[in-house]
Amino acid sequence: MYTLPELPYGYDALDPYIDEETMKLHHDKHHAAYVKNLNDAIEKHPELAEKTAEELLLDLNSIPEDIRMTVRNNGGGHVNHSMFWQIMSPKSDSEPKGELADAISTSFGSFADFQKKFEETGLKRFGSGWVWLVKDKEGKLDIVSTANQDNPISDGLFPIMGNDVWEHAYYLKYKNMRADYLKAWWSVVNWSEAENRFEK
Repeated sequence: MYTLPELPYGYDALDPYIDEETMKLHHDKHHAAYVKNLNDAIEKHPELAEKTAEELLLDLNSIPEDIRMTVRNNGGGHVNHSMFWQIMSPKSDSEPKGELADAISTSFGSFADFQKKFEETGLKRFGSGWVWLVKDKEGKLDIVSTANQDNPISDGLFPIMGNDVWEHAYYLKYKNMRADYLKAWWSVVNWSEAENRFEK
């Protein structure tokens, strides 16, 4: 059975950038629903239960057709959010360091240019989805956006970090101002975790 991971900090720890009520709803309701729906789907095909949620997403075409879309949506929701809680911290450094910082400068010109492109990509995502910093198989960095709960690993890309731009991630505090949320989110990014994921 897939399980809902605990938050690595309190619900109010990311205030004033992300409020306590949003964190409770986002984690306890939205993420929990993805986990439940994924488990319900896998019960129909117990042979899949030994796979991690990431392994399910790596080869969606191998998933039985009757549950494929459910696994795509809810497995993606589970994997995406499990990363999302880890990629944020109340003790955020303002910028990445080391190899990740160097790779960002090489790929995007500067950290400021990277932030601008990341925000623009998140803002352009129509409807619900995510904006990601990813690494391809050659080790190059890129910024991509995915719809709904799709995860870049299904396209052969490794997500270094991602920001949830579904309205449930920000609407209680930022209303319809996604741009304000994207800009504020930098204040809670856990760059140490992003660096760990980059080095993997």
